[in-house]
Amino acid sequence: MRSMRTLLCFLLAVPVFADTVVFRNVTVIPMTSPNAIEKQTVVVKDGKIASISKEVAIPKDATVIDGTGKFLLPGLADMNVKIPPTAAKGGLMQDVLTMLMANGVTSARGMWGSPGQLAIREKARAGKIVSPDLFLAGTQFAQQTVASPEDAVERVHQQKKEGWDFLTIELGLTPAEYDAIAKAARESNMRFGGTVPVGVALPHAIEMGQETIDHLDAFDIYLDVAKGPVDEKKLVEIASKVEDAGTWVVPTLALSEITFGTHSLDALNAYPEVMYSPQAAVDVWSKSYDLRMQAISRDQVVNVVNNNRTILRALRDTGVRMLLGTGSLEQYLEPGFSVMREMVALKNAGLTPYEVLKMATVNPAIYFGRSDAGTIETGNRADLVLLDADPLADVANVAKVNGVMLAGKWYTRQQLDDALKTIKEKYRFN
Repeated sequence: MRSMRTLLCFLLAVPVFADTVVFRNVTVIPMTSPNAIEKQTVVVKDGKIASISKEVAIPKDATVIDGTGKFLLPGLADMNVKIPPTAAKGGLMQDVLTMLMANGVTSARGMWGSPGQLAIREKARAGKIVSPDLFLAGTQFAQQTVASPEDAVERVHQQKKEGWDFLTIELGLTPAEYDAIAKAARESNMRFGGTVPVGVALPHAIEMGQETIDHLDAFDIYLDVAKGPVDEKKLVEIASKVEDAGTWVVPTLALSEITFGTHSLDALNAYPEVMYSPQAAVDVWSKSYDLRMQAISRDQVVNVVNNNRTILRALRDTGVRMLLGTGSLEQYLEPGFSVMREMVALKNAGLTPYEVLKMATVNPAIYFGRSDAGTIETGNRADLVLLDADPLADVANVAKVNGVMLAGKWYTRQQLDDALKTIKEKYRFN
């Protein structure tokens, strides 16, 4: 608890800038098109983007940030995050929120709800803590939490009453329990998404109104991807069904590729961001990796990875709406840092940098129903990331964060590094 208070106090002790912040001579990536706009001056006032132009009179009381050689991007969203409970030891929850923000993530969709998270959401929106804007599910609906269809319905109503934003579906539900949740969610006007349970066919989940299909597992099962090349006709048919229903897909491709051994264990352990996890967690991931590699053949790995990339391109080509999510806190995917890992995986699958960036900016804003987010336009909320290199040239450049603006408040690289150092020093890696 003491470490959490220390970190919170540190971040909230950011120097108080004037109400007006100016990014001068910066290349703007507005995300309204695939084009960047060079040599712009962006004025932020009272947490909103006040103006964007080549020439503007800079107010005398403004804080001016030199954007020469830098790139201004809308704040990023991670649409599949495992946010720990507020009671987690060592201030883990605040560590996660800090790592997200330090990597330019200004909005996050939390898939694992727990008591206390709703209060954190409201504190974040009130500016009382430094955190991305949170969109939260309650306790997941899974084999361990749902006893019967009747119990499932009661839980839907309870989560609606408590004020959660949506419902998370997980593995282990029976078809009857799943259908009961879907029907109750529809009647209660509650959104629901997540993993399609193994006993529920993908077309049925789409018909029942599951709003997001998180992970490609359901496609893998439906298309039997481990055996060989995917059935192209069947793939096009299911992709069209997803598009027609307006269902969103959150691929979590990097997680899938780690799970199936695309990267060696040595390569994963060499990720610099691993230093932000306790050694005990890294040991669990390593053992889990070894067990998985013993259980699957190399041919199966190649088939799944190649077919998942084929599925992703087919979804893109069919016009399916996709969101960037990482499943962070799982298998070497550190919060915030995992966004770059996911973006690189998506690029390697054949998506363009603009398509990838859109999944983390424009599309989440559409999903959230926010017309003031996802793009850099006058009047929008000032959630911004300043990068030292062009992400349209290489999406891996999203990792080159120079600073982050959260609701108009500016955090320098030094302040972000100091906050991350506080987290790192809690664990065995230094």
